[in-house]
Amino acid sequence: MEVFKFGGASVKDANGVRNLVSTLHKLDKKEVLIVISAMGKMTNAFEDLVNAYFLKTDKLQQVFGAIKSFHFDIIDRLDFKENDFVAEQVEAVFFEITQFFNQNQETDYDYIYDQVVSRAEFLSTRICSAYLNDVGLINTWLDVRECIKTNSDFRRAKVNWDKTSEGILKHVDTSSITITQGFIGKDNKGRTTTLGREGSDYTAGIFAFCLDAKEVSIFKDVQGVLNADPREFEQTTLIEEISYREAIEMAFYGASVIHPKTLQPLQRKGIPLRVRSFLAPEKKGTYVGSELDIVPEIPCFIVKKNQILISVADKEFHFVMEQDISEIFKLLHEFKVKANMIQNSAISFSLCIEDNFNNFKELMAKLKPKYKVKYNENVSLYTIRHFNEEVVSTIEDSKEVLLKQRSRETVQLIVKG
Repeated sequence: MEVFKFGGASVKDANGVRNLVSTLHKLDKKEVLIVISAMGKMTNAFEDLVNAYFLKTDKLQQVFGAIKSFHFDIIDRLDFKENDFVAEQVEAVFFEITQFFNQNQETDYDYIYDQVVSRAEFLSTRICSAYLNDVGLINTWLDVRECIKTNSDFRRAKVNWDKTSEGILKHVDTSSITITQGFIGKDNKGRTTTLGREGSDYTAGIFAFCLDAKEVSIFKDVQGVLNADPREFEQTTLIEEISYREAIEMAFYGASVIHPKTLQPLQRKGIPLRVRSFLAPEKKGTYVGSELDIVPEIPCFIVKKNQILISVADKEFHFVMEQDISEIFKLLHEFKVKANMIQNSAISFSLCIEDNFNNFKELMAKLKPKYKVKYNENVSLYTIRHFNEEVVSTIEDSKEVLLKQRSRETVQLIVKG
């Protein structure tokens, strides 16, 4: 069988759900597992809901009501033959959220996040599965938590591969269409976990690995993997072929088209990945496989915004030793802070980080008693793979560069703004 993954942009409204049906008809797939993300910007909306609940603001009911209206409006516009059935399923998910808010005693933000934000994926898959059945594409809706088992590290859970493989092989019918959620798992206490923001691609990779899938297709709102983000660069080029290794490198540096963890299980079994457009599914898009040269061979640009540049030095201007670096990395792990670039000299250690879990202030409170710390917020990290001097100069001439690092294949520039 094959594994398909559809992102939020592909099912952002009723027409997107109809296009999902059209895509399956065009590709004539009858044996496929389909991973579907939250609809449109609903993950962001659910994050707002969590924040309103956690901070006890008066916006909770307003945000909750907007989320309900969004989903029921899509149901109405799809004109179901069995409207009551899908409405009951969706209402049941909202009832679960309400029950959680009323009964929850936990104060851990990450735990609350996983229990609530995960529901966005259940809503999208309930609607899409019901609509496919309604128009004759018979499928089975699968609760992904029956399959993907993890540890209890909320918001960045690690997969237990043995139990996950057992669950997938038990619950997936490889002879038909199965629809399930991305980015979600369950720990050994039965609590919902998530694999990290944008982790639905990774879910597709997990299923493909355990099912020995023929191929994985990730459907995006772009034609494939481009050499640059079209929102940041006027001219972009489609990458037709790329190796697992190169794609992993690009994902590591922050290329948003492919989730960093997605490729590793696929590479282990040599399962090809195709990144293609849901607007033109018949086109080949980008093919990712073993031992491929990048085609065409051109510079690739990756931009990560909202970064923080930190410089750490000993207060007495002593050398920054291995034990200092080890201590700093332990703190990064403790506060779930990701380092995207590292550079050290004799008396200072610089990091470009992203604060996805809003723990930067706590990190600073730990560092400042021992070290002299300076930082710049809201900087951008430009990574250029397969660079030449001309393209590097275009960035340097137009930006204020704070830090530069260069290797054989890659240049990284931290710039203001």
